[in-house]
Amino acid sequence: MNSKTSKTEPAPGGVRIVRLVPTQQRSRERFERILDCAVEVMTEKGSDAFKMSDLVERTGIPFGSLYQYFPDKTSVIGTLAERYNALGRDCVRKSLSRLTSAARVHDVLCDITDSYYQFFIDEPAVRQIWQATQADHALQALDEDEGNVLTHLLFEAMRPHTPGVAEASLAEFCQLMMILIAAAVRHAIVLPPRKGRRILALFKRTLPKDLSALGA
Repeated sequence: MNSKTSKTEPAPGGVRIVRLVPTQQRSRERFERILDCAVEVMTEKGSDAFKMSDLVERTGIPFGSLYQYFPDKTSVIGTLAERYNALGRDCVRKSLSRLTSAARVHDVLCDITDSYYQFFIDEPAVRQIWQATQADHALQALDEDEGNVLTHLLFEAMRPHTPGVAEASLAEFCQLMMILIAAAVRHAIVLPPRKGRRILALFKRTLPKDLSALGA
């Protein structure tokens, strides 16, 4: 590998994930193959059972070369978490594009809940990656930073439609909503599908239908 980027790169929220991202096509293809195999292994075996040796076995890439790209399991999972977080943000942005007035807040929050849940269903590896982030201090920080990013997206979408609400109150409201939505979805995703959807239906009925409590 001749063309390389820095081994330590900041995640969108400021957390640093150690890995080497090559620029040459052949090395880039190897980098992507490692990540694809990591997704396969975690989907099949779970994040707890996932080992770096699994990647060596599936990719045929020797340990020495593998560690040039990813020095440890955390760096692999962190890189995948960043990628799936970006996809999750796209889902949230799509839902927020429907926020045309304060009266639509309830519908949009419900839509975010549904799209977030469906994202976990469509991408089984996301569940394993999320579980892994809860067991690693650095990855917990990555998960926390992602929550802050989503809070900011909701805040920016709501601000034009809530002129009577203090920014501090709106920020707290947005943070609480994203925390509750994430918790509800992550609880529902470990349940059988029918029960999970029933839990989310109940949860959505608890979401605010207006912003009167905030003074709007």
